[in-house]
Amino acid sequence: MQVLLISGIAFAIVAVLFALQNNIPVTVSFFAWSFGGSLALVLLVALGLGAVIAGLVSSPRLLRSQWAGSRLRRQVATLEEQNQRLQQRVAELDGQLESLLGAQALAAGEAPVADKS
Repeated sequence: MQVLLISGIAFAIVAVLFALQNNIPVTVSFFAWSFGGSLALVLLVALGLGAVIAGLVSSPRLLRSQWAGSRLRRQVATLEEQNQRLQQRVAELDGQLESLLGAQALAAGEAPVADKS
């Protein structure tokens, strides 16, 4: 993540230096709209618009992955709770089994069976 941030900052610095070295006046025309300004300003605006468009294009994918991640975290939490309840149930059933085996051994007149596990 830090490498991406550092490379983004370095790219921005290079873009600003490029724009500052190219500061001649230009006119940009788009359909009926016309804008006059320095080449540096036009380049920085174009760079900014490109970044905004890239962000808008990638945002649906990011939102889907965040939603999927949160859904999976909820599912993991639910499964962990179920696992804990099942482990408690297994412990209860083991205790009942031991008491039944002990009662069976007493009824048969034998010593209680020790747990062999």
